[in-house]
Amino acid sequence: MKRGITVLLFIILIMETNAQNKQVDRQPVAAGRFYSAGQDALLKDISKLFEECKKSDHKLDVRAIVSPHAGYVFSGKIAAAAFSSVTREKKIRNVFIIASSHVMAFDGASVYNTGDYITPLGKIHVNFEIAEKLKNESSVFNFPTTAHLKEHSIEVQIPLIQYYFKSRPSIVPVIIGTTNDATIKKIAEALRPWFTDENLFVISSDFSHYPGYSDAISADNATATGLISGDPQIFLKSIKNNSSKKIDGLVTSMCGWTSGLTLLYLSEPDNTLTYKILDYMNSGDSEYGDKDRVVGYTAIAVYGTATKKINRKEESGSISFSESEKMQLFEIVRKSISSKLNYGNIFKPDTKGMSDNLKKNYGAFVTLKINGNLRGCIGRFISDDPLYEVVKASAISSAFEDPRFPPLTGDEYKKASIEITVLGPLQRITDPEEIVLGKHGIYIKKDFRSGTMLPQVAIEQGWTVEQFLGYTSRDKAGIGWDGWKSAELFVYEGVVLEENDK
Repeated sequence: MKRGITVLLFIILIMETNAQNKQVDRQPVAAGRFYSAGQDALLKDISKLFEECKKSDHKLDVRAIVSPHAGYVFSGKIAAAAFSSVTREKKIRNVFIIASSHVMAFDGASVYNTGDYITPLGKIHVNFEIAEKLKNESSVFNFPTTAHLKEHSIEVQIPLIQYYFKSRPSIVPVIIGTTNDATIKKIAEALRPWFTDENLFVISSDFSHYPGYSDAISADNATATGLISGDPQIFLKSIKNNSSKKIDGLVTSMCGWTSGLTLLYLSEPDNTLTYKILDYMNSGDSEYGDKDRVVGYTAIAVYGTATKKINRKEESGSISFSESEKMQLFEIVRKSISSKLNYGNIFKPDTKGMSDNLKKNYGAFVTLKINGNLRGCIGRFISDDPLYEVVKASAISSAFEDPRFPPLTGDEYKKASIEITVLGPLQRITDPEEIVLGKHGIYIKKDFRSGTMLPQVAIEQGWTVEQFLGYTSRDKAGIGWDGWKSAELFVYEGVVLEENDK
């Protein structure tokens, strides 16, 4: 009897081992829904998309692209624009397709390693060697391949790859199931050995979901501006800002934001990489969509440059504050406003035990907001006074002396959120391309006129570099929209402190 049981267990073990080793190709689930199910019709559709899409300069050495994954009738032209930024003849070894899960959550990433991917255009090979290496060497990739079975965001990219590239690259399909920042960093770290010019990374994501047409354009511009900054924290701030605006109908600024964040962590150490927006539209621009509830689509390329970008923090020294110092600065703001509001007098900070960092001669602005809307913002761009004095004076001015608003009331004070921006030294620039949106504030000077805007303004408004310069030139320096072209340009870095950072 025991021998019979042993034999049965041995047979079951063999069957399970064979089942695990058996190749199981991933079958299409988006065909007939997101794109045509027939091969001939699909080829015709894709050919038309690439014929009509916006073309790029093929001198760019593209390392990664951001491509939408909606139905081709809505977003296909933008996806084609993203792929068109890469030379069609480029010999790409592997295309890493990174997508964020729409169907399940798990604390890591799932890489498909049990078979190839199938579409109406045939089979595309999965690089099992890389997939196995990721699973075996990084615990964040030890999640089941079932995450791929009903997910459309990777599949929608594949017919475009099959059609466009002549080199017939293999793919490495990765689905991210987590929103944990530390885990996303680990995912990026595991992928970094393959983030080279012989491979292409495709970040599969749409942008805003379900706001109205004009709101989508504004929100998508802000998100894209955050992404092309190349800075993970600026990108996350742009999404947070969109959310704080309570835009009607907005469910997400970017459905694949975790995939976008992975790309930012991948590219962050390489100071020769530049992000570029290639094209944009939303579903309201399609003949099949309406303008009441839309989804946004942005094509972005990440490419290498011959020279390194200037790192202003390395040149001028970074500005940073401890948690205790941040708390002291916000206490100064709060007590300065409340003393003036309730007692009509000026608060005097206790400098005993105050760190030398708060006594340095920094410029600073204090910004007040209520429900995400500006309620006051005044400060000193350059100052010979210690920082704590500048913050105290700026707090009072922002609350009671900003000419754009009446004096702050007690009820408003209770609802107001505070933002302190500490400004670093000026750096003269000669080329607007040196401006990194979200990192740099700009100061424009012509004759006796000058004006500045803080680093975070461009991200909050979703401006391009040209818009950032134009609005500062016209509204702050008073020299007209194009006045900056004949003016002196300076940049500076600002450290933005928020009360919820405590």
